[in-house]
Amino acid sequence: MELNRNTNILIVGLGLLGGSYARALTKKGYTVRAIEKRESALTFALAEHIIAEGYTTPTKEVVGEADLVIFALYPHALFDWVEEYGSMLTCGTVVTDVTGVKGAVVNRIQSTLPAGVEFISAHPMAGKERGGVEYSDDSIFQGANYIVVPTEKNSEDATRLCAKLGEELGFARISYLTPREHDEMVGFVSQLTHCIAITLMTCNQTEHLEDYTGDSFRDLTRIARINDEMWSELFLLNREALLAQMDAFTDELATLRHHLENGDREALREMMRVSTRRRALFDKKD
Repeated sequence: MELNRNTNILIVGLGLLGGSYARALTKKGYTVRAIEKRESALTFALAEHIIAEGYTTPTKEVVGEADLVIFALYPHALFDWVEEYGSMLTCGTVVTDVTGVKGAVVNRIQSTLPAGVEFISAHPMAGKERGGVEYSDDSIFQGANYIVVPTEKNSEDATRLCAKLGEELGFARISYLTPREHDEMVGFVSQLTHCIAITLMTCNQTEHLEDYTGDSFRDLTRIARINDEMWSELFLLNREALLAQMDAFTDELATLRHHLENGDREALREMMRVSTRRRALFDKKD
């Protein structure tokens, strides 16, 4: 199957990412339908012309007619949906997702879906601190990274379609990782950074701290305004990889502390020079 303007696209879950996907695809001329249990979210999305049609419950007609199904659900909700309604999917349908962990998700979904329905996983590395379709914004994809996570069970056609979806959404860079590689990488660049932000906000109980901070603290803790339901689930599903990254971070922080304790300015400066060189590589991609 190729992704084109005749592709029947169904998004399941119309939160921030599902709504942002819908906005981007609708702007590109695709017809997007959505399933979302919150009637208020569907009312908003229809009024804003984010989707063409919306449904609060799945039906065989709506699900069965879909060529491409995009699950924008928490992992546990994705598991529940597939268990209850997966049999409505028809042979030839391609299914993808937006979940932030893959090892605990991909094999389980691939083994649960009906024969002839292909699940090709993906991870849009974009988001906001606020959730819900009311805050959806397809501009978050501009300049961002999109990761396709194929396995040996995926066809080249489905992998290409998933990559094409990322292009249509507006992502700047598309990469390919195995589920294990993905979870190790996300454990570092995403989950560990949230752990650090959370800890910065909980390790000092000084009152009125917001009256004394500068941009550096605000920048470092921007992501500390966190969706505890979603992130606690992601942390636990990726526990092994995240713990390894936390250990590596605490070891490096201990090294920095050792240099400081010993008054070793040159060692401190060398760590800072390495940090500056590595961060400059990110600046070139902004």
